[in-house]
Amino acid sequence: MKVIKDNKTIDLIYCNNFFNRFKGLMFKRNFNYCMCFPKCNSIHTFFMLSKIDVVMTDKDYNILYIYKNLKPYRVILPKKHVYYTFEFPIDKFKFNKGEKIKIF
Repeated sequence: MKVIKDNKTIDLIYCNNFFNRFKGLMFKRNFNYCMCFPKCNSIHTFFMLSKIDVVMTDKDYNILYIYKNLKPYRVILPKKHVYYTFEFPIDKFKFNKGEKIKIF
């Protein structure tokens, strides 16, 4: 699967099992893919080695929250109406609240 925006694409890893959800981007540096966590309305960046961009959407992939350049060892507390949480490399895409993430 891939995410597309403004004629740019990035590989998408869908984290739908315990191990993928648990490990996420911990101990990763210079990654060039995106991770999607379904049924996830909060995250932490403990043990991450680089900053990330976080996008939180509803079930229809409408963007509700955006966190740019989130540093390691931070927490995003639970947010209402969030179903999917995406973690991107910093500055890969310029998303806006209310837009829809396109996946193919």
